[in-house]
Amino acid sequence: MAPRDLVVRTKSDPASIASAVRRAVWSVDKDQPVSNVRTLDQVFSAAISQERFQALLFGLFAALALLLACVGLYGVISYVVVQRTHEIGVRMALGAQPLDVLRLVIRQGMSLTLAGLVIGIVAGTFVTRVLTDMLFGVTPRDPLTFVGVPALLLVVALLACYIPARRATRIDPLIALRSE
Repeated sequence: MAPRDLVVRTKSDPASIASAVRRAVWSVDKDQPVSNVRTLDQVFSAAISQERFQALLFGLFAALALLLACVGLYGVISYVVVQRTHEIGVRMALGAQPLDVLRLVIRQGMSLTLAGLVIGIVAGTFVTRVLTDMLFGVTPRDPLTFVGVPALLLVVALLACYIPARRATRIDPLIALRSE
């Protein structure tokens, strides 16, 4: 004989009513086994546990990818700015002000970053159509994702431009020119 399910709706604590349900079932048939008593929340949680685990892994890998993107973006932009130390030294020797050099470096670095973010947001918008069935508790065009992540990458890119450029503008132009 196949196991049967009995669903009982209650306004009180489900655990407190379990013994009364057992007695009621046994009053009808005392040989009827009553086992695996669970709340509907427990049944639902067990039913989606695999999906929840996959979502957790997906989220962890997404966070790791974001961290790697931030580190990579910072590394590439700061490396490019450091490579331009000689050029910055020439500009400073010819009379450029440190603020002008900072603006130039930041403008160039941020324009590349903005182009990459626009491409990424457009690609992300199209990818959400494929991933819609895998999303639980979040909309396909989640504002935190489509605004927060690009904002974080913009801040990282700004720091990646500013910190090395600021360091390069503090170098004596003669030392920068001699380094090549």
